[in-house]
This record gives sequence, structure tokens and C-alpha cells, in this order.
Amino acid sequence: MRFFCSFCNGDERDEPTNTKSTPVMSTNSISTEVEVGRSGSDINSQNVSNSSSESSRRNYILSMSERASNLRVFTVSDLRSATKNFSRTFLVGEGGFGCVYKGLIKSAEDPSTKIEVAVKQLSKRGLQGHKEWVTEVNFLGVVEHPNLVKLVGYCAEDDERGIQRLLVYEFLPHGSVEDHLSNRAETPLSWAMRLRIAQDAARGLTYLHEELDVQIIFRDFKSSNILLDEQWNAKLSDFGLARLGPPEGFTHVSTAVVGTMGYAAPEYVQTGRLTSKTDVWSYGVFLYELITGRHPIDRNRPKSEQKLLEWVKPYLTDIKKFQLILDPRLKGKSHLRSAYKLSNVANRCLVRNPKNRPKMSEILEMVSQIAEAWTETGNSQTPLESFTSSRTPKAAESWNDGKTMDSQHRENSWFSCLRATKLVRTC
Repeated sequence: MRFFCSFCNGDERDEPTNTKSTPVMSTNSISTEVEVGRSGSDINSQNVSNSSSESSRRNYILSMSERASNLRVFTVSDLRSATKNFSRTFLVGEGGFGCVYKGLIKSAEDPSTKIEVAVKQLSKRGLQGHKEWVTEVNFLGVVEHPNLVKLVGYCAEDDERGIQRLLVYEFLPHGSVEDHLSNRAETPLSWAMRLRIAQDAARGLTYLHEELDVQIIFRDFKSSNILLDEQWNAKLSDFGLARLGPPEGFTHVSTAVVGTMGYAAPEYVQTGRLTSKTDVWSYGVFLYELITGRHPIDRNRPKSEQKLLEWVKPYLTDIKKFQLILDPRLKGKSHLRSAYKLSNVANRCLVRNPKNRPKMSEILEMVSQIAEAWTETGNSQTPLESFTSSRTPKAAESWNDGKTMDSQHRENSWFSCLRATKLVRTC
């Protein structure tokens, strides 16, 4: 297949460790990548000394094209047939990229059978949408992990109607985590399921950050980009904004600020400097979503409750106060201790200085310990909360080890110095 190299096309530059520069933000469209201005003095000896590292990194990306041969190439006609001419009846989602339809295609292994797929159709919004399409083909065509959505194939045609760009994914029938946390959800996610999702998402990010030959920064981690398969396994999706992390010897990648309000790390919003710790901050926000059942930004709530991180601040220093922010759709109190421990993990992700945030592998270990403790106590492991059966709250255990936040984390974390930031949503 043709390999579209956008990861290494030079539209972003890495900043050397000792370089200081002023990032240039996009004022017209935050979806447009704007290269950070660099003076001639920025091209210094460190750039030269790291040139071999960067060259190796780019060669690795190019060599990944050999692994993408399993992607199927579809025609527009194929996908029209699969989705009944992109019928609104088969529409399962819409976003800035375009529309997503459920469809049926012939199995590559057995053409006599058909499999369900999700078909994402590029909207007519020009170059940026095309760049995101290219990034997804490049990325999902060459990486594979149980907690990343699988790309089945793609379509790239130019005809009298203009550019036609589509992506075909495995179909994940249980939708997004955001759907299940919404007040519109008929049955909320159980606490066991929320812990499992937290684990799965951490596994996906750990893979991107630490288990590849090059680092991948997701850059748009949020609950709507975490999908659930038939067995309720969580998978990261929508990699149109993903970027390569900085090469060895560099601290960050400088980009225009893109993402979603409420999830973006403050240092990224303020400087455009992107690191893996940007994703860590977003993951911390997501943990509070799981705990509270609330969106990071919700303009339909009273003003004092519209920003999730600001709203929860007063409730984090004492376990009795903390229970007031738990998702009220969770029955009983058996999850209280577990949720409080998870909030401590979230607070470590939300430390103001990104250098002091843990790596995703460390976060995964902490979340896994909390999930294992929940399982060992014999609590329910069903994916959805039951409203028909009554759960008997467990007797409160000693809270002496959890009444107050660790003083160091409290001093440095986001709730002691949170500043309001604004970020335009790109979907």
C-alpha cells in the first residue's frame, strides 16, 4: 500500500533542551498547525549531535510502511454499498472530522461472511481534515494493541465530486465511555467497569509512550475517544491529532495548540510545548470523570460547578467530603474507598509541573493495584450498575490512612494553583 508520511513531513520541529522560544498560536483556527518560530541560533550543536537520532527515528517511521500491507483498500462504491449509500439510519456518530456510519463488508478471511465495521467519512473542510486522515492511516495501519481501535482499511479517491477520504474501523458495539457516563445513559457503568476502563486506557497510553521504538503522544485523550467492544474492553480511538514525541536529547515538540477544552494540560495551552506528560494530565482529568460521572466542562450546570477540576477541589481533603462528589448513580458505598484512592492517582497526574507527573507505566501500576484490591474484596464485576438489585453497603473500614491527601502532592497539585484556561475544541 501507499504510505502517507505525515509523522515526519517537517510541519513540526523539536525544541532542543536549552532553547527558549516564544510559541506562535493559531488565532484563526486552532486546528491548523503553526510552526514555532526559531532563530538561527536555535540551530546549534545539539541539533547537529542529535541529527543521527532524528534520522534513525524518521527511518523507523518510513520502515513501518512495510507492516501496513494488511490494510484493505476500499472504493467509494464499496463503502456506499456497505452503508446503504451512507444512510442516516446507519449513522452512529458525528464530529469535526465528519460522520461515522455502521456498515457491513465481506470478511477478508471468509468472503462468504460479512463483518460489522465503522466507516468514517471525511468532511469537506479542506487540508486539516486530510492531514488528520493521513495521520490515522499512518498510525493505525502500523501499530497494534488490544487497547487501540483496529483500522481495517481506507479509501482515497478523487472524482468529479472532489476529494473522497474514508477510514474503515472495527465496529465497537458499546459506543464510547462518554456515552455511558452521560445522564442520558439508561444504565450507568458499574464501579468495577470504571476501574477496568481506567486500566485499559492506561495500557493503551503506556504502549504509545513507552513500548514503541518511537514515542507517540495521543494529544486528544478524552472519554469520547475511548470506545468499548463487545466484551467491554476499552480501546483508544481517533488518532488524527497524534504526534511523534521528541527525539532523544529533546524535551518537547512545539506545535499549535489543539485538543478539547477541559482536558488539555495548562503548560501545553500556554506554550504549545507538547510532551507525553500532556497526555498524563488528560488522563488525570478522565479519572475524575469516572469518579464523578461529570464532563470536564459542563455549561448546563450552575456556574460554580461548570468546570470539573474547580468544582471538586474543596472535597478532596477529607473522605467524608469526598463522597459528596461521587457519581450518585453508583449504588451503595462499597466503592468509596476505592474511588478515593483513584482520586489520589488523578491528583498525581494533575501536578502543575509536568516533570513531577508520573509516567503512564507507573500510573498503570497504581490503577491496577486499586482494581485488584476491589476484585479481591469480592465486589460485583458486572459492567453496568444494576438498579433492580440492592447492594448492601459494606461496613466502613478504618479511614485513618486516607483522611488527608499526601502533603507533598497537595502542595504541588492542580487544586492548589488551578488557573482557568481556554482551548478550542477540534473534535
